Amino acid sequence: MVAPRHFPHPDAVVRAAGADDILDAAQVVDSVSQALDGCTLAVAATARHRELRHDCMDARAAAREIIAAAAQPVAILFGNETAGLTADEAANCRIWARIPAEAGFSSLNLGAAVQIFAYEVRMACAVAAPAAEPEFPLATIEQVEQLYAHLQERMTVTGFYNPANPGRLELRLRRLLARARLEAEEVNILRGFLKTLEQPKRR
Repeated sequence: MVAPRHFPHPDAVVRAAGADDILDAAQVVDSVSQALDGCTLAVAATARHRELRHDCMDARAAAREIIAAAAQPVAILFGNETAGLTADEAANCRIWARIPAEAGFSSLNLGAAVQIFAYEVRMACAVAAPAAEPEFPLATIEQVEQLYAHLQERMTVTGFYNPANPGRLELRLRRLLARARLEAEEVNILRGFLKTLEQPKRR
């Protein structure tokens, strides 16, 4: 859970209906980046399309992707009950997924959404072969974010990027890097290249 308003709380115990072990095991962090630390795949659970164009698959298809990637840490990211995920939060995720519903009532309450995604993941797990360890480990979300920060710093120095007026560039670049499924070694290569741009040219 990311920065909950109240936790632990007696209401949570009542609503858990006996699932105290889940509450006891819950981890509280201060930010989405902390919640996704160590993960190589994150799925954004979202009910609507945002200002950033992005394909959105249904929860069942997303569950298959999760199981296929489960040899390394994966996560499903849910927004808060009131407003859901922000565009910045969703931009951390390679996959955006929704629960098919009537267009006029597309937003489910958080508990129902979590249950449906959990069910789809469980069903996908029941029929899928065990996920194989990738030959070359994928970069974690944190490593990709560090690459983005490095790229942003270089773009700012060259004048290509204006932090005071980023427009949609920041979100689009984050989405691009998330979709690329970069391996850890590929991130190192790109950061090595960016590092050379910081050094004066040799004559």
